[in-house]
Amino acid sequence: MLAPRSPIILSVFAKWVEAVAVFHNAAAVWATLPPVQKSRFMRFSRQQGPLSASSYGSKILNIPASNSLERILAVLDVFTEDRLEWTPEELMASLGYSRPTLYRYLKTLKESGLLVSASSGAFTLGPRVVEMDYLLRKSDPLALHGAEHLERLVARYRCTALLARWYGAKILCIDSRNSAEKPVTSYPRGRPMPLGRGAIGRSVLAFLSRRQQLPVVRSLLDELAAVGFGHGEAEVLEALKRVRRAGVAVAFGEVTPGVVGIAAPLFDGGESPMGSFGLTISGSLVNGEAIDAISDDVRKAAADLSRTLTLSKGK
Repeated sequence: MLAPRSPIILSVFAKWVEAVAVFHNAAAVWATLPPVQKSRFMRFSRQQGPLSASSYGSKILNIPASNSLERILAVLDVFTEDRLEWTPEELMASLGYSRPTLYRYLKTLKESGLLVSASSGAFTLGPRVVEMDYLLRKSDPLALHGAEHLERLVARYRCTALLARWYGAKILCIDSRNSAEKPVTSYPRGRPMPLGRGAIGRSVLAFLSRRQQLPVVRSLLDELAAVGFGHGEAEVLEALKRVRRAGVAVAFGEVTPGVVGIAAPLFDGGESPMGSFGLTISGSLVNGEAIDAISDDVRKAAADLSRTLTLSKGK
């Protein structure tokens, strides 16, 4: 077979050859993966959709994992609220690393304070994470500029006001304030919040570009249908358009029974939202008129904070 000579065609041909090589390499790697790691990738694919899964596939399958930094960061990625401790054997089974490689990474992470070993021989996150969180609280523009807006909201309503940041395929609570007698939020700082349930996640999802939005929506169709936000892709996308036109998302009892959530997106100069500003309030304290008034306050506060974040980023 003769290779084409046009520079453009040569470029396309080279990309095609590269893609074939990557495919065969991926297939070979897949065949050697332990069952736990295969299960991990398939679970991620179902949760995040095919486009997101393909973009994260290299990280999860470690196909281009010749990068030692990516491989050592993958060790930290396995720690979740459901799995706070890992033994070396469990890490080797999950990540597919050889024993010498894993122990070299664990030694580096221990020396940096990112991991500590327990008496049981398992590993947990270390004190460096706490130190970094302290520094983040003192430097994060969202937390620094958003505090006054949180204070203003809880002074006006008996509620829990929240700031959340969009991060990869997650949305995390960054800061919150409470004025309710019995706070009802179940998402403290650092805990991932649901994308398919509640106003916070929906306020971000509605303002993503279609390219970003579709794979997430497709992965959440069952969850969105369960809370009455549309049955099927077309209905969900239409409902998200209504949220976008309103500039604010409202949810009733989707995360915590009896609680109303109201949230608006935050921007820092980009086309896609970087987070969300909102509140949760007991449904017994509000009616339709009150929800409209709170929605206006949340929308205006989010717009003000977005302007401040955009200006601070431009400095």
